Amino acid sequence: MGIMQRSAPKRSNNSTRIVITAIMGIAFGFLVGISISSAHLTKISLLSGVKNSFGIPMSEIERYSAEIGRIRAVIDESSGTKNIEALGSVRLPKINVSSNPRGAESLPPGIVVPESDLYLRRLWGDPSEDLKKKPKYLLTFTVGYDQRHNIDAAVKKFSDDFAILLFHYDGRTSEWDQFEWSKNAIHVSARKQTKWWYAKRFLHPDIVSAYEYIFIWDEDLGVEHFNGDKYINLVIKHGLDISQPGLEPNNGLTWEMTKRRGDREVHTVTEEKPGWCSDPHLPPCAAFVEIMAPVFSREAWRCVWHMIQNDLVHGWGLDFALRRCVQQPAYEKIGVIDSQWIVHQVIPSLGNQGEADNGKSPREAVKTRCRTEWAQFQARLTVADKMYLQELTPNGKG
Repeated sequence: MGIMQRSAPKRSNNSTRIVITAIMGIAFGFLVGISISSAHLTKISLLSGVKNSFGIPMSEIERYSAEIGRIRAVIDESSGTKNIEALGSVRLPKINVSSNPRGAESLPPGIVVPESDLYLRRLWGDPSEDLKKKPKYLLTFTVGYDQRHNIDAAVKKFSDDFAILLFHYDGRTSEWDQFEWSKNAIHVSARKQTKWWYAKRFLHPDIVSAYEYIFIWDEDLGVEHFNGDKYINLVIKHGLDISQPGLEPNNGLTWEMTKRRGDREVHTVTEEKPGWCSDPHLPPCAAFVEIMAPVFSREAWRCVWHMIQNDLVHGWGLDFALRRCVQQPAYEKIGVIDSQWIVHQVIPSLGNQGEADNGKSPREAVKTRCRTEWAQFQARLTVADKMYLQELTPNGKG
């Protein structure tokens, strides 16, 4: 009994402590909860004024997100839109995306389409079903109507992996529809222009980026011994970024490099006349093809297009500079395909489009300008090289 009398007060004290501890825990939890809520609200309040990496306040992003959410409710993908003016009624945020292409900085990156192609599309149906097959290569000719049968024979040497683009220097286009393939070709007409004038204006690298190889050919080429698909296979096999078919030796031959060799598939070096080559691995003995029938990889053409001068339209001299647009050593990336060869027919059709000048015949006047452009291009390239080297030299001294 004595033991029980002594333990009763102890039990009472323990109960009191438990109650007090519970009350204090509840109070502490309440205070912590209030603090967290306050901090959360403060954080939200602060974030509304914070800007993201595009420089747009978070409050602006939240407002724009709400409007975009509203638009989604009115879009019907199967029939367009139920509320056609919905997108136009959105208040736009201030966007400035420096990584976008020049001029497109105010667009959200997801809508930017920096490259295109020359695929012909329908005016009806689902866009995703427009093309049964996408051509992988682009074949271009600069033509006059008088050479239509020659071009018809050439086009038939290429499969449907090739898109056909004709540049018309005589303004005659509709007559070409006598050929069935012409109805699916792209026709560009501008009178009395050269293929390099057309190429600079209509073959921008971002336009032809869909094509792995681009053929930029003259109209007076015989193709009896040529096949487009076999040619591409050899280009890929030998890793050439810039190439041309070999030329039948006795027709229209200017440079030894372009002469067809009958004992091999491809050659990348040759021997020229004494004194013509300062180095056996430099033009015109290597790293060289002529501008008559060049073929460019997509990557090489992106460089070559930028090198084509806007006002120099004949392209003379360009062939000596093409080596700048391939991986070095250039003589390993530029070559002539011997087993797929062509004949240069030497038809002066474009020369006859010229006009007499200072007593010179139309053809001779055109040739004079060709030579002048060659000299001007070489001079510009030399000056550009010197200026670049000066920038690399301390104090700008060469």
